[in-house]
Amino acid sequence: MARALVLAAVFTCAACGLVYELALVALGSYLVGDSVTQASIVLSVMVFAMGIGSLLAKPLQKHAAAAFAIVEGLLALAGGLSVLALYAAFSWLDLYVPALVVIAFTVGGLIGAEIPLLMTLLQKIRKQDAGSAVADLFAADYVGALVGGLAFPFVLLPTFGHIKGALLVGVVNAVAGVAVVLWLFRRRLGRLARVGIGLGMVAVLAVLGTTYALADRIEVTARQALFQDPIALAKDTPYQEIVITKKITLAGGTDLRLFLNGDLQFSSADEYRYHESLVHPLMSGPHGNVLILGGGDGLALREVLRYPDVSSATLVELDPEMLHLARTYKALVSLNHRSLEDPRAHAVNADAFTWLRGQTRRFDAVIVDMPDPDDVPTAKLYSVEFYGLVKRVLAPGGRMVVQSGSPYFAPKSFWSIQKSIAAAGLATTPYHVDVPSFGDWGFVLAAPTARPPALALSRDVPPLRFLDPAVLQAASVFPKDRRSRDVDVNTLVHPRLVQYEGQEWKDS
Repeated sequence: MARALVLAAVFTCAACGLVYELALVALGSYLVGDSVTQASIVLSVMVFAMGIGSLLAKPLQKHAAAAFAIVEGLLALAGGLSVLALYAAFSWLDLYVPALVVIAFTVGGLIGAEIPLLMTLLQKIRKQDAGSAVADLFAADYVGALVGGLAFPFVLLPTFGHIKGALLVGVVNAVAGVAVVLWLFRRRLGRLARVGIGLGMVAVLAVLGTTYALADRIEVTARQALFQDPIALAKDTPYQEIVITKKITLAGGTDLRLFLNGDLQFSSADEYRYHESLVHPLMSGPHGNVLILGGGDGLALREVLRYPDVSSATLVELDPEMLHLARTYKALVSLNHRSLEDPRAHAVNADAFTWLRGQTRRFDAVIVDMPDPDDVPTAKLYSVEFYGLVKRVLAPGGRMVVQSGSPYFAPKSFWSIQKSIAAAGLATTPYHVDVPSFGDWGFVLAAPTARPPALALSRDVPPLRFLDPAVLQAASVFPKDRRSRDVDVNTLVHPRLVQYEGQEWKDS
């Protein structure tokens, strides 16, 4: 029975440890993008620290029970508070990477100290040959890691969010680690040690519980520090962090802004410039059946549906919460003119890449309105392979337009996107306009033809606030210092855009 309880503690502590790792990786992907880099930093630092922790635990084996209780109490605190501490470092101190390394090293070191201490406790219960003891210990450890790895994305993150999820795991960690010692090894501990460990566990639970109660308030305060304008809505979804800010201007108007993982998607003050430039040059060609990939806010769809001869508009959006907000959040609904309620509109919750692979329907016009490719999962939506899938669903005479970032702030990224579209067998026409909230912003119009598609407006174009033939003609001209340059294409195997984006926006 005692041995089973210790192995259960191993199982639980392993599950908690993996949750801490995944929480740090996921938070980094949300805050700064580039999930590969974040995972590499967290995992490499933690694994290294685990080795250091194991070595440092060797002298503690003489007092294994008390040492294990102390390690678990510290790990519960460090792991439970890790996400909150990292978020605070990012929001208020601008010390994200140093804080990430320190936190990952601390948590990893404490996790590493667990194994030799647990092995000692198992042997104190019943002597066993080394091979069998290691097999039992690591079996419980690996199964626990499996449970923790599955619980984080499917239970903890969607139900409690990053901060509260980590705090709850810290509570479980403290109870599983410290309580087992107090119950099984109380006779091996002196009275003073028992009292001290008990009070320590109460203190740890009090800190974690108090922080949990204040977590929402702390998160709101920390999040607001990242945004210039007051936050009107914030939601963490399994896919991203959605933030909407709202400011009343001196003239009495309202500036509504949408941010996904901290990146600005639009400002109501000038979004019409972006969406007119994205949609209407494409609509000068065939546009009976239109496909929009991304654009879950419904604003590109609004422009598409201004053409009465559009018979069908299909919008593919990964995050169902974004579509829900586009249908129900009053300020956003007012901006998109209830475009998702139009009988011609059909919204699909799916990953665009996967959805395209299984698609047999053909479309006259395809709009790719994705967030900037600052991490690997998003960069695949700017790859040669992705544009090949889009080409396959284009009807005869069909065309595609891609939002392609800033040719001024990120010229390598912009021209890599253009070159990747061309590598998929599409003729391209790059162009750019001024969107004050973004700066100089670029697009690529493409078609599976021998000659690049012409930039023009349809004869039946609806009244526009920004775009006209003169602006469109000027949009195709790039200054000498921002013209095409020697860059690599972006593919699934070589996501060059992540590197370009990270470096260029860092330097801008």
